[in-house]
Amino acid sequence: MTSETSRPEPKRLFIKTYGCQMNVYDSERMRDVLRPLGYQPVETADNADLVVLNTCHIREKATEKVYSELGQIKKMKEAAGGRMTIAVAGCVAQAEGAEIMRRQPAVDLVLGPQAYHKLPEMVARASRAVGERLETEFETLEKFDALPKTREADGPTAFLSVQEGCDKFCTFCVVPYTRGAELSRPVDDIIFEARNLAAQGVREISLLGQNVNAWHGAAPTLRQAQGEGSQAEWGLGQLVRHIAKIGGIDRIRYTTSHPRDMDDDLIAAHGDTEAMMPFLHLPVQSGSNTILKAMNRGHTAEHYLDIMRKMREAQPDIALASDFIVGFPGESDKDFEDTMNLVREVNYAIAYSFKYSPRPGTPAADMFGHVPDDVATERLHALQALLWEQQRAFNASKIGQTIPVLVTGKGRLDGQMHGRSPWQQAVHFDAPASTYGQIVNVKIVGATLNALAGELAHAVEAA
Repeated sequence: MTSETSRPEPKRLFIKTYGCQMNVYDSERMRDVLRPLGYQPVETADNADLVVLNTCHIREKATEKVYSELGQIKKMKEAAGGRMTIAVAGCVAQAEGAEIMRRQPAVDLVLGPQAYHKLPEMVARASRAVGERLETEFETLEKFDALPKTREADGPTAFLSVQEGCDKFCTFCVVPYTRGAELSRPVDDIIFEARNLAAQGVREISLLGQNVNAWHGAAPTLRQAQGEGSQAEWGLGQLVRHIAKIGGIDRIRYTTSHPRDMDDDLIAAHGDTEAMMPFLHLPVQSGSNTILKAMNRGHTAEHYLDIMRKMREAQPDIALASDFIVGFPGESDKDFEDTMNLVREVNYAIAYSFKYSPRPGTPAADMFGHVPDDVATERLHALQALLWEQQRAFNASKIGQTIPVLVTGKGRLDGQMHGRSPWQQAVHFDAPASTYGQIVNVKIVGATLNALAGELAHAVEAA
C-alpha cells in the first residue's frame, strides 16, 4: 500500500482569465480536466508547474496585454530553470496561434477554445518534448462530449455553458472566426450539469453562450417518452422554465443575447418564471440604422426598441443593459445622436461602451470613413456621461427598499459581506459569515455608480 509520505506532491496550476464569462467557464472546465493529473489551483504564477493564459481577442489592447504577461512569465520560467509549462488558450490562441509561438518561444502549448479538453494530452506530450504544440481546430461538440460529466462548484453561483459560436458575422467582430459556428448543447446534458451544481449548493446559474438566446434543442427524452412536452423543439425560454424546476436553483440568468434571437417565448419567461432574474443584457451597439446596417447586425433601432417595450410589459421591474461602439467607420454626428436618443428612450441600468477598435481580418477593418480618434473620444465621453447618469439614478432608486441578496463572499471590511441583487448590482452590508450562500433581505441605505450599500434586515431562511 502506498504510504502518505510516498505520494507525489500536487502539481501547481495557475490560470489567468481574460474577457467574457464564457472564458471564466472555460477556465473552470480546464481545472476539471487537469484535476485527475494531480494539478491543484494556486493564486499566483510564481513557482507554478503549469501556467495557462485563457485569452480574449475582442480588443487589440487585450491581445497586447497577453504578450506583455507572457514576457513576465518567461522570466519566472527561466528562474525556475525551465521547469514550468506555459500554455496560451482561448480566442487569441485561435486567431494568432503561430504568431504566439513566433513572438514568444517560451510558450509550450497553444490551444483554441474548442480544444481545451485535449489539455491533459497536450501537457503530457509537452513533458516528453514531443507532439504537436498547436491545437486550434473547431470541434465544439467533441469538446463537450469529452469533458467530465460532473464538475466541482465554487460557491453559490455558477456559469453553465449551453451554446457556443456565432453565425451573425458582425463586421467588427472576431468571434465567428475564433469560436466557430453556432452550436447548442443537448437539453439532457445541460439539465444533468445543472442538477449536479444544485446538489453542491449552487443557488444561481448563469447560462452562457456567444449568442445564448440562439440556443435551441429537442425537449428532454423523458418528457418526450411520457408525452408531457407539447413542443419537440425548445428555445431558451423553455429551457429556463425547465431548469427553474430543479430543487435548489433559485436564480437563473443568461448572457449574452442578440436582438435577432429575442423571441416572444423568452420574453414571456421573464414574466412567468419566478427564478428568472429581472435583468437583460442585450447589446445594440448603435442607435443608427445606417451604422447597424454597416455593422451587419441584422436588426434596426426600431426592432430593438420594440423588444425593450415588450420586456417591460412582461417584467416591469426589469433592469436593462447593453453594449455600445462609438466611432465605427462612417459614423456621422447624426448617427451618434441617434445612439444618444436611443439611450435616452431605453434608460439603461448599466451599459458598456467602447471606441471602435479595428480587428485584423474583419470586414470593418477595411472600411472607409474611419472616425478621427479625437472625435471618437469626445463621443465616447458624451455617451458614457449619459449612461453613468442613468446608472447612478437606477442604483439610487433602490435606496429605502428591502431587497433579496444572494450572499457570495466576504467584503473588504471586517464583518462585511457582499452579494448580488436580482438586478445584478453588487451589494455590501455587515453580516455574519454564516450568511454565505444564503439569500437574505437587505435594506438599501446608499448607492454609488457601481454598488449598493445596505443593512441586513432579516434572513429569508435560517442560518
